[in-house]
Amino acid sequence: MRWRDRYGLRRWRGSKVTRFDREATDADIEALIAFARSRRGVEFYVEPETFATDTTAVAVADDGEWTRRRVGAPAVIHKVARDLALPVYDVQLTGYPPRMRAYNERRRREEGSL
Repeated sequence: MRWRDRYGLRRWRGSKVTRFDREATDADIEALIAFARSRRGVEFYVEPETFATDTTAVAVADDGEWTRRRVGAPAVIHKVARDLALPVYDVQLTGYPPRMRAYNERRRREEGSL
């Protein structure tokens, strides 16, 4: 069975893959879509590619809950965000939203009390 490029991962990314990472897959994109559809107020934050990690996107819900997945190229998450009518930001320009940090703190406190 031939691998399909449903989200344009190969087209927008090109042929290069970071040295220590795996390529983004349709499953990565579908996980972000499922997260966005199952939560309120989701925004996407694009994280740049590094030497060891592919371009990633963080989906952050209105309560601060978040998930991070590989996306291959910024254009991929921009297309997904456009299709879902959700905002997308460059984390290098905007930083992460404060609600994400607050969510992490709540989680740490809850886990510490168990």
